[in-house]
Amino acid sequence: MIDVLIEKIKERNNPTVAGLDPKLDYVPEEMKAAAFREHGETFAGAAAAILQFNKTLIDALCDIVPAVKPQSAYYEMYGIEGIRCLHETIAYAKKNGMYVILDAKRGDIGATSEAYAKAYLGKTELGGVTEEAFGADCLTVNPYLGTDGIKPFTDQCAANQKGIFVLVKTSNKSSGELQDLKSEGKYIYEHMAELVKTWGSDLIGVNGYSSVGAVVGATYPEQAEALRSQMPHTYFLVPGYGAQGGKAEDVAKSFNKDGLGAIVNASRSIMCAYQKQGGTLGDAARAEAIRMRDDILSAL
Repeated sequence: MIDVLIEKIKERNNPTVAGLDPKLDYVPEEMKAAAFREHGETFAGAAAAILQFNKTLIDALCDIVPAVKPQSAYYEMYGIEGIRCLHETIAYAKKNGMYVILDAKRGDIGATSEAYAKAYLGKTELGGVTEEAFGADCLTVNPYLGTDGIKPFTDQCAANQKGIFVLVKTSNKSSGELQDLKSEGKYIYEHMAELVKTWGSDLIGVNGYSSVGAVVGATYPEQAEALRSQMPHTYFLVPGYGAQGGKAEDVAKSFNKDGLGAIVNASRSIMCAYQKQGGTLGDAARAEAIRMRDDILSAL
């Protein structure tokens, strides 16, 4: 439910999310060495190092940043050990009071879409009982397959007080190859925005926002401004700030006049702050997260 995220944003006065997209190159050498000594240079060793990396970041950020966004691909590349690391990262973040947006960009049709929705947002039946497989609060979703690919996710949102962010105008350079094409006088991303509004119309929370949100990149501020006007009750997940080139004045266009409506993601700039600024992993990440928060708040 989007209201859970909004309340955490209000509590911390911080509309940002820290992306947990770990590569081994980002992990401090001593942390990697300790994990490899115990587990060998194996998938298990890599996963152990990344889990310690994530826990250190969560410990440093949990009282000032409302949410984390682990990107599933960076865990899947280490096989079952990586998936276990992802599961433990989600659990640790939630234990420390953070909202978890799982960036997996899932989407399919029929029973497959239902299975994805249960895996990430719902519960799986096991011998008469149900259990959460991942326990994320929110999931990124690819809408290319249309309404019947999205409905299983919105059903889980309604049943379990969860949320989704649907890809609308993404931050990557080639997004316009499809998203900026015109059909019936409107851009494809504008058509998608109308669908997102429809999909989320029955899931409006007490703060006036739907639990069906939109991914809108900071690297396209003019489009973000137009979409903000088009989707006043839709929360935006805004990637592209920092390392991808998005600036505070760019992301400000994704917010409403109430100071809400968007949460801005940064990944590398927080995870790798210690490599650029010196100091410990946790201290440098915390300092960068505070700088980012203040930068964005000043632009609002």
